[in-house]
Amino acid sequence: MADPQPSVDAQERTPLGLAERGFRGRIAVIDAGAETIGASSAETERRLLELGFVEGATVEILHEGPLGRDPIAVRVNNCTIALRRREAMAILVS
Repeated sequence: MADPQPSVDAQERTPLGLAERGFRGRIAVIDAGAETIGASSAETERRLLELGFVEGATVEILHEGPLGRDPIAVRVNNCTIALRRREAMAILVS
């Protein structure tokens, strides 16, 4: 019996922290897991939700910092927010 194929949505999800300047997409899920440093995953998820990073919201990377491309300026819906790339790794987009 063949393994079931993953859904199309699962195949297209990528962490926002890996996206390049100019990327536009939609938030699929917030999943801090163990990717963050300095805060618990629950705290990171709560903070991102309070900032407006909710499932279905549109996102666009507007700017990247000059050293190491960190932090990034992200437009979520109609708000511009600066995030560290390690925080952006918790935001899966499609």
